[in-house]
Amino acid sequence: MKKYLNLGFSAIVLGLFFTSCNDDDDYQTIQSIDKVKIDSVRIVNDTMDVFTVQSIKTYSTYSSQCQGFYGYDYIHGNNLTRTVTAYKYLTDGNCAQNHVISSQINFSPQQTGTYTFKFWNGDNNWITKTIVVE
Repeated sequence: MKKYLNLGFSAIVLGLFFTSCNDDDDYQTIQSIDKVKIDSVRIVNDTMDVFTVQSIKTYSTYSSQCQGFYGYDYIHGNNLTRTVTAYKYLTDGNCAQNHVISSQINFSPQQTGTYTFKFWNGDNNWITKTIVVE
């Protein structure tokens, strides 16, 4: 009898796990991915120690609520140069007006030197920041 109770309980738990509480879930499909210009960059410390971590915040303006931050293209140029491009997604949902989103990169340098960051700001424009790592 105890064996049948355990089987019944397991079936109920699995049934609840695989069943949605709301059959009318409103999913939005990502339609496309594209570059979004970085309007500004916030670096708290322009000097830091090697092997530590610092968050670098970027801010971008999105033209509607149907757009949001997708990810970064973070390219190592030469040893100490980094080129950063932000990407946005576009969904097929109901869209409201402009909004600003902040995102961040966690920078953890593995060697000392002066690092140059170039953040894409539209067309051929870049925001350049440097961090000295000691």
